[in-house]
Amino acid sequence: MTIKTFRIGGVHPEENKLTHEVETKVASLPKQAIFPLSQHIGAPAKPVVAKGDKVKVGSLLAEAGGFVSAPIYSSVSGTVFKVDTAIDATGYRKPAIIINVEGDEWEESIDRSNKLELIADHPELTPEIIVERIKKAGVTGMGGAGFPTFIKLCPPPTAKAECVIINAVECEPYITADYRLMMEHADEILVGLELLMMAAKVEKGYIGIEDNKPKAIELLDKKCHEKFNGTKFNVEVVALAKKYPQGGEKQLVDAVIRRQVPAPPAIPVNVGAIVQNVGTAFAVYEAVMKNKPLFERYTTVTGKKIANPGNFLVRMGTPMKDLIDACGGMPEGDNKLLAGGPMMGKALTSVDVPVCKGTNSVTILSDDDAKRKEPQPCIRCAKCVSACPMGLEPYLLATCSSLKNWEKVEAEDIVSCIECGSCQFTCPAHRPLLDNIRLGKSTVMGIIRSRAAAAKK
Repeated sequence: MTIKTFRIGGVHPEENKLTHEVETKVASLPKQAIFPLSQHIGAPAKPVVAKGDKVKVGSLLAEAGGFVSAPIYSSVSGTVFKVDTAIDATGYRKPAIIINVEGDEWEESIDRSNKLELIADHPELTPEIIVERIKKAGVTGMGGAGFPTFIKLCPPPTAKAECVIINAVECEPYITADYRLMMEHADEILVGLELLMMAAKVEKGYIGIEDNKPKAIELLDKKCHEKFNGTKFNVEVVALAKKYPQGGEKQLVDAVIRRQVPAPPAIPVNVGAIVQNVGTAFAVYEAVMKNKPLFERYTTVTGKKIANPGNFLVRMGTPMKDLIDACGGMPEGDNKLLAGGPMMGKALTSVDVPVCKGTNSVTILSDDDAKRKEPQPCIRCAKCVSACPMGLEPYLLATCSSLKNWEKVEAEDIVSCIECGSCQFTCPAHRPLLDNIRLGKSTVMGIIRSRAAAAKK
């Protein structure tokens, strides 16, 4: 099997897959569950419940707040304590629904059996029905971005999908949730891929997996040959070299099908590819075949000083403190808590932040790993330029952003930055490159939106 990778930039962080071979456990139910209304890109969901309402597992809590939005379902049964605000991963208080947990009563419409459902047994399925079920179930990108899945399956008329690429890369150095999902639910993932290909009306599929997961490559390659041999679908497992940020959509498309996605507003489907996370494929299977809304996910809880790091199937709304306690509690000393991995994760201000649709990991870094070194003057080594997977000049974007030269950073294509942190990781002078670039990018995107709004008047 040929090993592939993307062609521009990339770095090699030290690998710390501490939970690689730790089988997934079902996390305990929380005493109180918190459901932020913004668990996806786009408009926040709108509550359809009020204080005192009784809900079951799978009950609708909030409906989509617009076209680019997704509904939110309860992962617990109990009583709505209040519709208020709660601290989320941003560190700010945001609208949320809080439920006091009472038992574990599920909606009867959800199929809770372990029977593998095959498309051959469901002749009623059409692309339109599949997309509608995915939309209704609130399925979003499970890799962290949170883009509503149904929108990707309905590309604009100017773009034609040719293939579906499953992102099973998991290039963050600590996270293993996707790996465990592949090892434990390969059959369901492949049915999910088949559903995604039907919905997108394509016959070619790929599963990209980095070569530090040889067992997953072997397992899925074997099952693909068994499942798709002789069918109209052609699915290929692609082994990828270990390199960060290969899980980025544009990098994955380049690695798998050797096509470069142009700068925004271009997206992968503009070069014929629809990219979906492996966790999304599993959620699609459950939504379409089991009538199960998205209310739980695979999550890694990890860190070098955690007593018992592990992988969990977690009900959304569970406070991260519950998971940390299940792994032996917060280590002594100064620690940095991240939602996600050390490269792209968000630093949290509270252990009470709940697990949401995009929470693939809870990572605890000790002070030795988390503490930043004192920044020094730029030595003009250009390592950040070589590392940037988007072909940008991070030193220039960071400097101009710090000087608030917004016209310059917009002209230098700052909106193409995927905020992977490769530049800051590789900088020998420990410059806060990504911090400044994030500021510049958000400012420029605001300017662009304002300009577009003014042009419509």
